[in-house]
Amino acid sequence: MFIDTHCHLYLEDFKTDITSVFQRALDKGVSRFYLPAIDSSEMNNMIALEKKFPKFCRLMTGLHPCSVKAETLDFELGEVKSWLAKRKFAAVGEIGLDFYWDASTAALQLTAFEHQMQLALDYRLPIVIHSRNAMPDTIAAVKPFAHKGLKGIFHCFGGSAEEATAITDMGFYLGIGGVVTYKKAGLDEVIRAIGIEHVVLETDAPYLTPSPHRGKRNESAYIPIIAAKVAEAAALSLEDVARITTRNARIIFGS
Repeated sequence: MFIDTHCHLYLEDFKTDITSVFQRALDKGVSRFYLPAIDSSEMNNMIALEKKFPKFCRLMTGLHPCSVKAETLDFELGEVKSWLAKRKFAAVGEIGLDFYWDASTAALQLTAFEHQMQLALDYRLPIVIHSRNAMPDTIAAVKPFAHKGLKGIFHCFGGSAEEATAITDMGFYLGIGGVVTYKKAGLDEVIRAIGIEHVVLETDAPYLTPSPHRGKRNESAYIPIIAAKVAEAAALSLEDVARITTRNARIIFGS
């Protein structure tokens, strides 16, 4: 059994065949789907998908760093807090820092990130972190909250073994997705160095499709492809990877 700890199956990319998308994943042994938020504009779509597949879907709420804008920041953070007060979520995410698309909002992103990490502590929830071109800053921002007991996942980890160790030393986990199948990514070397005791599997569907399907829409049915590459890198069986990563996901999310 596998868990996809990060997939955006509520997006427009899946509107015409979502039932088939779920069935293909279930047929491949993927039994749970964690849906990270982007901003308030997608919450209704997320909730609608949860209602359609309540047995399998688990929702997060949060403000993605690429959605951080000065003119809407207070409103969006207010929406996150309001949703947390209304109902149960699996995590606060995805949140974090992205200096790839727009580094001019770096200070605002950090403000939003820290605010949401505190909300996660207040509600005793894990966080799911987006970090792009910002890993040292992200680790530094997380560290004081980790000291207070905050846990979570560094989604789409693509850093070095040293960065992976710094993350796992804080008690956080590494989300490994389709990038591990890319020849020049180097993630197989990271996995060989640190093992998979702090690894969970994810697709980030519809993005970051694993080889040999690159260029096509990603979906949760490709989790076993990612798991097979992790198994190869870690010199483990596919069954061991499924067991360990599923256990890790349950530790983080509590179910």
